[in-house]
Amino acid sequence: MPLRILSVWHSDTLEVPMQESNGVSQLLEHLFRHESGKMVATLTRIFGIEHLNLAEDVVQEALSRALQTWPYRGVPENPSAWIMRASRNLALDVIRRQKTFRAKEAEIARLIERDGSAAEAAIFSENEIADDRLRMMFVCCHPVIAPEAQVALALKTLCGFSVTEISRAFLTTEAAIAKRLTRARQRIQEARVAFEIPEGEESERRLDSVLQSLYLLFNEGYKASSGDKLVREELCKEAIRLTELLAQNPAGNQPKTHALLALMLLNAARVAAREDNQGNLLRLEEQDRTRWDHAMIERGVSHLRESASGDSMSEYHVQAGIAACHATAKGYQATDWGAILSLYDRLMEFDNSPVVALNRAVAVANVRGPEAGLQTLRAIRDREKLDSYYLFYSVIGELEMRLSNHAAAAEQFRKAFELAETKSERAFLLKRVQCCTDGETA
Repeated sequence: MPLRILSVWHSDTLEVPMQESNGVSQLLEHLFRHESGKMVATLTRIFGIEHLNLAEDVVQEALSRALQTWPYRGVPENPSAWIMRASRNLALDVIRRQKTFRAKEAEIARLIERDGSAAEAAIFSENEIADDRLRMMFVCCHPVIAPEAQVALALKTLCGFSVTEISRAFLTTEAAIAKRLTRARQRIQEARVAFEIPEGEESERRLDSVLQSLYLLFNEGYKASSGDKLVREELCKEAIRLTELLAQNPAGNQPKTHALLALMLLNAARVAAREDNQGNLLRLEEQDRTRWDHAMIERGVSHLRESASGDSMSEYHVQAGIAACHATAKGYQATDWGAILSLYDRLMEFDNSPVVALNRAVAVANVRGPEAGLQTLRAIRDREKLDSYYLFYSVIGELEMRLSNHAAAAEQFRKAFELAETKSERAFLLKRVQCCTDGETA
């Protein structure tokens, strides 16, 4: 049943008042981000993991029907319950025609019986949905699935990521991601993966992939890969919700989970101050720290302490330590850049990637000066992998600007501008070019 919401999401056949249609579209985009993963997980439990595609398709079709009908009939009192009910009914229409579902007749009968509640009432309890999402997290990260496909599947199934967004997160092509997703679903069917939370060593093996998926989800929200907004706060919140859910379950209540949660909270606490009222990007030294969420910082520090209970250290511990240095500093000048550089040295032992090396170079520049930072940039291993990464040129531009090399700095900012994809980043880089032209210092 090839149901795809994207085919109607941008339909030009609907004649709906523009303002009302835009409001419904925004609501449905919010629901897709926040609710589709829950719905897919619960429907997958009901109809079987081998019918994951069916669950995804009916949820997308239900969303498309909402887009077509809500502008005329009004938004229901409980939009999430409406989408879940519509998804379930679409799935039931399909399974009644398929013999392969006869083995699930008892479960399906119970599902139909739940229809006795009011139309606006939720069909499933929050506890049921939470358990289903945890099961889906671990299914997506089953060892029969290639590691690079595990995270892609989790982002697509649990988090509502598009193939385009996943490809940007992995710095690869959309075609490559589409193939990974297809193969992952095939492997799930072939291996008859159980829809359950594993125990013991099996749980430990899969947890790392689950954490990586959540980490990538948060990163896409904290620094969007494209679009008008630098920050997609709803994705940050969703990543935090899922990680908290994981930390509360025995399968995920481990130091590295708390370390990742600390990292998310400490970074998310600064989101409100990363842009001004016009949506312009603000550098760390320009941010109003009174706008930081200090209650969230305290939660992050608390989870960082809890993460220290074990004997092992993960890269999430190190990154959370770096975030804590920034979040707890009284001001930019009071930031302990020496400690941050030491933490980046430790992080390089976990992840010796060019991107981590680039961030370390910034710390070097703040400790030893801009010329030392530039030398560190030139020495990055596999530096060519940063050729299409706008922040590489932006960092060079900032360091050249500190050295009053305005022409060289402007050239680097222009390169960064050509590669940046969010509106606020591009506007920021244009301003930096203008500063160089005016002869201003960093």
